[in-house]
Amino acid sequence: MSAISPSPETDPAAIVAEAEKAVARIGEAKADIARVIFGQESVVERALVTILAGGHGLLVGVPGLAKTKLVDTLGTVLGLNARRVQFTPDLMPSDILGAEVMEQSADGVRAFRFIAGPVFCQLLMADEINRASPRTQSALLQAMQEYHVTVAGQPHDLPRPFHVLATQNPLEQEGTYPLPEAQLDRFLMQIDVHYPSLEAERRILLETTGAGEAKAKGVLNGEELAAIQTLVRRMPVGESVVEAILTLVRAARPADGGAGDDLQRLIAWGPGPRASQALMLTVRARALLEGRLAPSIDDVLALAEPVLQHRMALTFAARADGHTVRDVIGRLKSRIG
Repeated sequence: MSAISPSPETDPAAIVAEAEKAVARIGEAKADIARVIFGQESVVERALVTILAGGHGLLVGVPGLAKTKLVDTLGTVLGLNARRVQFTPDLMPSDILGAEVMEQSADGVRAFRFIAGPVFCQLLMADEINRASPRTQSALLQAMQEYHVTVAGQPHDLPRPFHVLATQNPLEQEGTYPLPEAQLDRFLMQIDVHYPSLEAERRILLETTGAGEAKAKGVLNGEELAAIQTLVRRMPVGESVVEAILTLVRAARPADGGAGDDLQRLIAWGPGPRASQALMLTVRARALLEGRLAPSIDDVLALAEPVLQHRMALTFAARADGHTVRDVIGRLKSRIG
């Protein structure tokens, strides 16, 4: 009796061969991004991990840190049809999703026609998303989760792959609205963008204020990216990594009374199973980004903060005592490190 050959979806040799090709292509993309974006290696890595994992990212930082430029560069390098929406307080949901208009043909017949909004693209740059009203922010919820929108009762599918990379100013600035928790949970990761180092800022000054400036070029395309995203989901994950993810996420939830954990008592509400799913995908994507065929516990530790920090909140007493979400996550990480 002949042995049954493994399918390409589960054949380890096929996965290794695909992974090697993907690593080479991703390396080319990273090198081209580095020609344009300086001194933000961690931000670039996390943005790429978000897209390779098939999710949406929220970039948080003060204006002028190249958040918009990064998203624009990613769209060019990854070969995606990208569009940009500048969120303002007077932006309406129809400005993003589109609307139906009444048209009259030459023979006098009237009918509605749907005019697609800017959300019908492969990479949507939602610039300063927290400057729009909650009503407009919520218009993205269905698109981000279900990959289609409903206008006048009719569903309209979005192109695939579809990603939202939103930028956000700190909430302390005037004219901003906090994002609803339900929408925050749809973002795979929150990527904090900090000020560049001295050497990075020196390079920025020298290379972006002259007559010539580096321009990104296309490396991948939508089909290649979709194939890599499928590969990420096929990558094996060891039992130790699965246990580390479960331990970390479940420890980030509030204590349910009784003796409880003193650290968990600081937490008002914590991440749900979607956070566990996000970590499972992002650790695989990070491993592939670094040329490895399987994730490790180090990947879990590296991505714990960007995956969890926007999915949990501390109690008033904890905040009054000076505790922060990042500090709590750091203490939770020490238990599995």
